[in-house]
Amino acid sequence: MSDTAADANLFTCTTFDPPPGYRVDRTIGLCWGLLVRSVGFAKGFTGGFKSLQAGEVPQYTDVVDKARHEAVQRMMNHAAQLGGNAVLGVRFDSSDVAENVAEVLAYGTAAVLVADPA
Repeated sequence: MSDTAADANLFTCTTFDPPPGYRVDRTIGLCWGLLVRSVGFAKGFTGGFKSLQAGEVPQYTDVVDKARHEAVQRMMNHAAQLGGNAVLGVRFDSSDVAENVAEVLAYGTAAVLVADPA
Protein backbone atom coordinates (compact mmCIF):
# COMPACT_ATOMS: atom_id res chain seq x y z
CA MET A 1 0.00 0.00 0.00
CA SER A 2 1.08 3.56 -0.57
CA ASP A 3 2.97 5.60 2.04
CA THR A 4 1.35 8.87 1.01
CA ALA A 5 -2.16 9.86 0.09
CA ALA A 6 -0.87 11.54 -3.06
CA ASP A 7 0.37 8.13 -4.23
CA ALA A 8 -2.94 6.55 -3.22
CA ASN A 9 -4.88 8.93 -5.54
CA LEU A 10 -7.95 9.00 -3.31
CA PHE A 11 -11.23 10.76 -3.95
CA THR A 12 -12.54 12.74 -0.96
CA CYS A 13 -15.79 14.63 -0.50
CA THR A 14 -18.06 15.92 2.24
CA THR A 15 -21.09 14.12 0.80
CA PHE A 16 -21.77 10.40 0.65
CA ASP A 17 -22.36 10.49 -3.10
CA PRO A 18 -19.67 9.24 -5.47
CA PRO A 19 -18.52 11.48 -8.31
CA PRO A 20 -20.34 11.22 -11.66
CA GLY A 21 -19.41 8.04 -13.51
CA TYR A 22 -18.63 6.09 -10.34
CA ARG A 23 -20.56 4.03 -7.83
CA VAL A 24 -19.78 2.82 -4.33
CA ASP A 25 -18.76 -0.84 -4.61
CA ARG A 26 -18.45 -1.19 -0.85
CA THR A 27 -17.90 0.85 2.27
CA ILE A 28 -15.09 -0.23 4.53
CA GLY A 29 -15.77 1.86 7.60
CA LEU A 30 -14.45 4.73 9.65
CA CYS A 31 -11.08 6.22 8.80
CA TRP A 32 -9.41 9.19 10.44
CA GLY A 33 -6.37 11.37 10.65
CA LEU A 34 -5.42 12.85 14.00
CA LEU A 35 -2.94 15.58 14.76
CA VAL A 36 -2.10 17.34 18.01
CA ARG A 37 -0.22 20.53 17.32
CA SER A 38 1.30 23.25 19.45
CA VAL A 39 1.26 26.83 18.25
CA GLY A 40 4.87 27.20 19.36
CA PHE A 41 6.38 29.91 21.50
CA ALA A 42 7.08 32.52 18.78
CA LYS A 43 3.66 32.28 17.12
CA GLY A 44 1.93 32.01 20.49
CA PHE A 45 3.74 35.09 21.75
CA THR A 46 3.03 37.26 18.70
CA GLY A 47 -0.44 35.75 18.26
CA GLY A 48 -1.25 36.58 21.88
CA PHE A 49 -0.60 40.26 21.25
CA LYS A 50 -2.53 40.17 17.97
CA SER A 51 -5.53 38.54 19.69
CA LEU A 52 -5.91 41.63 21.87
CA GLN A 53 -7.22 43.39 18.76
CA ALA A 54 -10.40 42.54 16.90
CA GLY A 55 -10.04 40.51 13.71
CA GLU A 56 -8.13 37.54 12.39
CA VAL A 57 -5.01 36.23 14.12
CA PRO A 58 -2.91 35.07 11.15
CA GLN A 59 -0.38 33.25 13.34
CA TYR A 60 -3.11 30.92 14.59
CA THR A 61 -4.85 30.66 11.21
CA ASP A 62 -1.63 29.41 9.62
CA VAL A 63 -1.09 26.75 12.29
CA VAL A 64 -4.69 25.49 12.13
CA ASP A 65 -4.70 25.44 8.32
CA LYS A 66 -1.51 23.37 8.20
CA ALA A 67 -2.88 21.04 10.89
CA ARG A 68 -6.08 20.43 8.91
CA HIS A 69 -4.12 19.65 5.75
CA GLU A 70 -1.94 17.18 7.66
CA ALA A 71 -4.99 15.56 9.31
CA VAL A 72 -6.60 15.08 5.87
CA GLN A 73 -3.39 13.51 4.53
CA ARG A 74 -3.34 11.12 7.49
CA MET A 75 -7.03 10.29 7.00
CA MET A 76 -6.44 9.47 3.32
CA ASN A 77 -3.44 7.33 4.22
CA HIS A 78 -5.57 5.45 6.77
CA ALA A 79 -8.29 4.86 4.14
CA ALA A 80 -5.66 3.52 1.71
CA GLN A 81 -4.27 1.21 4.40
CA LEU A 82 -7.79 -0.14 4.92
CA GLY A 83 -8.07 -0.86 1.17
CA GLY A 84 -10.16 2.13 0.14
CA ASN A 85 -9.74 4.45 -2.81
CA ALA A 86 -12.12 7.12 -1.49
CA VAL A 87 -13.27 8.84 1.69
CA LEU A 88 -16.90 9.89 1.79
CA GLY A 89 -18.62 12.20 4.27
CA VAL A 90 -15.40 13.95 5.34
CA ARG A 91 -15.73 15.97 8.54
CA PHE A 92 -13.44 17.90 10.88
CA ASP A 93 -13.40 18.20 14.64
CA SER A 94 -11.03 20.05 16.93
CA SER A 95 -10.54 20.66 20.60
CA ASP A 96 -8.07 22.24 22.97
CA VAL A 97 -5.80 19.74 24.68
CA ALA A 98 -3.78 22.24 26.71
CA GLU A 99 -2.83 25.91 26.49
CA ASN A 100 -1.77 26.63 22.88
CA VAL A 101 -2.15 22.92 22.01
CA ALA A 102 -5.01 21.73 19.83
CA GLU A 103 -6.23 18.41 18.50
CA VAL A 104 -7.40 18.37 14.89
CA LEU A 105 -9.30 15.35 13.60
CA ALA A 106 -10.38 14.63 10.03
CA TYR A 107 -12.66 11.63 9.60
CA GLY A 108 -14.96 9.97 7.12
CA THR A 109 -16.06 6.68 5.63
CA ALA A 110 -13.43 4.72 3.71
CA ALA A 111 -14.96 3.24 0.58
CA VAL A 112 -14.14 1.54 -2.68
CA LEU A 113 -15.40 3.32 -5.79
CA VAL A 114 -15.64 1.65 -9.18
CA ALA A 115 -16.47 3.02 -12.60
CA ASP A 116 -20.20 2.85 -13.31
CA PRO A 117 -20.73 1.55 -16.85
CA ALA A 118 -24.27 2.96 -16.98
